This record gives sequence, C-alpha cells and structure tokens, in this order.
Amino acid sequence: MKTIKLCSWLLHGLSVSMVHGVVMPRSRPDARAIKEHFGENPNANQLFAAPPTNGRFIDRAGWGVYCDSVEPGNECWKAIDGDNHTVWHTQWSGSAPRPPHSLTLDMRTTHNINGISVLPRQDNSKNGWIARHEISVSEGGDNWEVVAMGNWPADALIKYANFETKRARYVRIKAMSETDGNAWTSIADLQVYDANAEPTPYAGLGKWGPTINFPTVPVAGMVDPLTGKITIWSAYAYNNYLGSSWDRVFTSIWDPSTNDVEPKIVDDTDHDMFCPGISIDGKGQVIVTGGNSKLKTTVYDFPSQRWNPGPDMHVPRGYQSSATCSDGRVFTIGGSWSGQEVQPKDGEIYDFRSNAWTDLPGAKVANLLTQDAQGVYRSDNHAWLFGWTNGTVFQAGPSTAMNWYETSGSGNVRSAGKRTSPNRGDDPDSMCGIAVMYDATAGKILTAGGAPSYQNSQAHTNAHVITLGRPGDRPSVRFASNGMWSARSFATATLLPNGQTFITGGQSYAIPFEDSTAQLTPELYDPEQDSFRQQAPNAIPRTYHSISLLMPDARVFNAGGGLCGDCNTNHFDGQVFTPSYLLNRDGSPAVRPAITSADVNAGRITIGTDGAVSSASLIRVGTSTHTVNTDQRRIPLKLTRRNNNNRSYAAPLPTDPGILLPGYWMLFVMNSDGVPSIAKIINLSL
Repeated sequence: MKTIKLCSWLLHGLSVSMVHGVVMPRSRPDARAIKEHFGENPNANQLFAAPPTNGRFIDRAGWGVYCDSVEPGNECWKAIDGDNHTVWHTQWSGSAPRPPHSLTLDMRTTHNINGISVLPRQDNSKNGWIARHEISVSEGGDNWEVVAMGNWPADALIKYANFETKRARYVRIKAMSETDGNAWTSIADLQVYDANAEPTPYAGLGKWGPTINFPTVPVAGMVDPLTGKITIWSAYAYNNYLGSSWDRVFTSIWDPSTNDVEPKIVDDTDHDMFCPGISIDGKGQVIVTGGNSKLKTTVYDFPSQRWNPGPDMHVPRGYQSSATCSDGRVFTIGGSWSGQEVQPKDGEIYDFRSNAWTDLPGAKVANLLTQDAQGVYRSDNHAWLFGWTNGTVFQAGPSTAMNWYETSGSGNVRSAGKRTSPNRGDDPDSMCGIAVMYDATAGKILTAGGAPSYQNSQAHTNAHVITLGRPGDRPSVRFASNGMWSARSFATATLLPNGQTFITGGQSYAIPFEDSTAQLTPELYDPEQDSFRQQAPNAIPRTYHSISLLMPDARVFNAGGGLCGDCNTNHFDGQVFTPSYLLNRDGSPAVRPAITSADVNAGRITIGTDGAVSSASLIRVGTSTHTVNTDQRRIPLKLTRRNNNNRSYAAPLPTDPGILLPGYWMLFVMNSDGVPSIAKIINLSL
C-alpha cells in the first residue's frame, strides 16, 4: 500500500532503524571520498544553514524586547541576553495559549538589515522549537513588511531567515507552529544582521520578494500545473546528501496562495532522488530517474498527487539529462556521476504505454562528451537536450560538439557540427551552462555560460542562438548580442511569456558547494533586441544546486544552493522574482489581463479574455535541477480577433508534436503594455 508520510518523525530525531528496521545495503558513490573531494568534512552529517551574505551582528545593548506570552523565569529579554543556556518561553504552567506567538525587537535606531538568526533551546528539550514562522520589519513600528516566512527543520541547529536588505528599527518574529504541534514557543538566542549595504531602490528592473524558508535545501523542483504549488526535494535526509543506504527522499510543497510550506518524506518508492534526471512525459507524468538510487525510476502523477515506483533503468545513472520526445516517450543519456564508470552511459528510452525502458545502443554517449579535467565522471553530465520532430532529440551542448539522436529502433547519433559562430570561433565546452528553447515554432535555442570543466574552472560569458531545421541537418549558429554581462556557471534560466529569458545566479569560477564569485545580478535576454539587460540584484547567492521555475502567475521561483553538510553555503530558502512586466513605474502591481476561457480543437486554440490583448504564448510546465530544465519551451501564438470582438481570439497551433510536445502547457495573454495574465493550464497530454 502506498503512503506518503509527513517527515516530522525524522526531523525530531527518531532513529531511522526504529522506523524502518533492517535495510539491505546497496552500491552507491563512496560518500567519504566525494566529501573529501569537495573539501568537506567527510565525517560530518549535520547540514548547517548559510548566514546572511556579508552580514554582521548588531550590538543588542539597550534594545527593547516585547512578547505576547511568557513563562515566569523565561522572560522575553532572555532571547537576547547573550546566554545560550537561557530561553524565552511562552506560558506553559496553568494554561498554555496556542500559537501564533510573537516576539518584537526595538533596536532603538534604524539599521540596514538582511537577516536574523534564531537559536533553538540547547538543553536537549525540543519544547517550543519553531516550525512555521513569519518575519516582519518596520521603520516606525506601525507599517510592517513581511520579509521571510516558511517552515524550519526540527533540530537544535541555528536557523536563519535571510532577506533583501531593508531599513528597519523594529523586527518581529511570529511563530505559527511548534515542531511537535504543541502550544509553546521558545528561543535561546535571537540575532539581527547588519547588511553592510543599502537597500536597492526600485529601478524598473524587476523586484525580489520575501524569502520562503524550507526544512530542506531545494536541489530539484517542479510546478504542479493543477494546483500551482511547487514541490522541491533534496536527498535521503534533510541534513545530508550521501553516506546512507536509505532509498527515500525529503520533499516540501510550497503553496504560493497561502505561503504554507508542508514537509513530506517519500519512502515507498525506494528512490533517493538526489541528482536525478527529470522530464514530464507525454501522459503528463513527471519521470524522475537515477541519482543516488542509480537505477530507479519514480513517476509522479499530478491528478492524484502520488509518487509511484516505476521500472528500473537498464543503465545506472546520476547527473544525466532526459528529454520528452514527440511521441511522449522520455529519452535519457549520460550520468556517470552515479553507478560507477564501468560502462558507457549510452541512451535508453521510457515509454509510459508499456511502462518499460528500452536500450538504444546506437545512441552513443561518446559523441557528447566534454573534455572535462575529471574525465567521464563529469564529461557526460547535464546534456542540453531538446525533443524534436519525428522522435529525434537535439543535443545542443554542453560539449562544443552538437548531435542529433534518433530514438527509433536501436537508436542512432549523427553529428550536428560544432557550436561555432562567424568571427567568434568555437564555443568551448560549457558544462553547467544554460540552454532554453525560447521559440519552438522557429526552432530557436539560446545557450549561455558554463565552464570548460565542471569544477575549478573559469566560466565564460558566451551566448549563442541556435536555429534548428529538419532532423539531421546542421543548425545555424550565431553569437547572441555580445554575450552575457557576467560569466556564469551553475546559473539557471527561465523562459518568460514575452519570449525573454531570465538568467540568474551562478559563479564566475565554478566550485561546487561554494558561494565565492557568486553572481548576484541577474540578466534578461531579449531576442527581439538581441540584447542582455541586467536586472535587480538579489541578496542571496544561488550557485551549485540552485533551481528556477516559471510560475503560472508569470513570476520566477528561484531557490536552493548547497546541501553539503558542514559547509556554510546551504541555502534552505527560495525567493520569487517579479519581472518588470508585472510592475508599474513606481513598482506597484500592474493591472493584468485575464483569460476567461480557452479551448483547443482541430489544431486551433480559442481564447476568451476580459478585454483587448495584443499577444499570447504557450510555455510548457517546467522541472529543474542542476541548471537543467528540458521541459520548458515556448510557442508564440499568432492571434486573430474573432468576429471583431476584442474579448475573443483564435490562433493556430503547431501540428508537429516535436514542436508542440505533449504534456501540460501554460497559456498566457499579454495586453498592449506587455503585462501577462495568470496562466490558463492547457492539457495536451496523450
């Protein structure tokens, strides 16, 4: 019988053996060796959170502190007395008022702040540990702004709420729940961080929202097209990523409509989905493959919200990519990070109709290898794959070499030339760069950034536009603008409804599990202008293990980074970026158009709106991990008014399923100011 358990029992320190009993060991990468390889303490098993960037403690002398409830002997001021052995504790004797509970700090003067830290009680009791929470700030004590919210993991480690720099005199922490569901709240120590920087004024370049805190690091994620919720996951534990034989995964579900974060553990598919391949197949299911559990396949069904075990792959893989084909099957290739390097990780393909994998021995991985300094362990990772016409898959990188893969019969591979452009020469191998299909109708792909090797390698700013034609033909390649503003490896890219690509995060020098040389200023590629424009900077680094996803409301969810044990770059949080197309000149929300109806019939889509619109597009629902999102692609729609009615439109759809892949799509309309609607979900699943 299938179960999905709330993860509170593990977060509260219950022994794994007490829950699962005896588990047979299995082969996996050597955890100690890999930890030493990354310069991490191989014996560490605690996952420490990243503090505010460039932040420093503010002297708490003379501060005022106020709280809604107190147990005699555990007064509010003990949260800032500098003694980790004392605590503020809400009343528990006589009566115990239920949450929410709040504690407010008056710093007496205004500071530029970018985070707080909360130390839970350190006396071996978890009474009062804060789970769901909300952090607000104010300059005058009357108008409050929420800067962070979410759900912290249930352990005694220090908790952080990092956020965009704000001017504030007052800071309020509101505890909405306790990790065991009790009525109490307690804090051993509460610090506020000076940002050592000024707040960024709105300048028409988009805006970063409050921070969403998760009980685990978001290493992978997906958008639920039916609910709009975002599911993120990490590994077999919330506080480690290697070193266990437990086949399970920690997940959390964030609901943008309520900002609730619900932690769950999935332990009945026998799959540790750390570092997997992810694709949404033609049936609309999420196919998650390999990773720490190197042969496993897990299938997520959106309507039932259930994780189901799938068939094992034939080749063990981790760090592989996968892509959905025109017939709805899922092709995967590469992935030598997991499952040893004893065999070439040639292609194979999953068919939901038979629920089985088929080897494709002719789909050779050798053709896409980079010249990585660490060899094949890295050189077949994270391929840039795009399903195309007649079941073919185009591989755009990260190797300089490009290829066409055929998935019929035993498979095949043909060279598509090199990623080279006139007057610029060959693009180097660009591991952990980005690649997105921003106009599938025209076969347009943007590639940007990356580095010649996975780690200890200088990233570059190169960017190219690749235009696909018929399968097997060499595509045209040109340099995009003058390249990006910033060199980036480990960045993420998200397609926007207007055809632009939002690129954020990454490092100029690629070092996994470090935030050194982090790029904090995102940029936007505009294909109409063939230009890159810098956007509003953010305060939180998003480097290795970060993700980005387009939300149905046309904003961008950006999260994660780290998951490296005792390092200080574990980002248990995410943010939402609001592009400038959703904002007026003063930064206030722009008025959106609305879709009132949408219907697909006979190769056309008819759209009802609440007023005149000027353009529309379809964007396929996305998944994300390790810079890779092969699910997203965009189709611009050519609108015509129906019966001269400015509230009724129609547009032809591509007839080639290699362009209009099966699955879930987000339909957006835009008004004359370029403001997009909230998406209407279009289900084109087979």
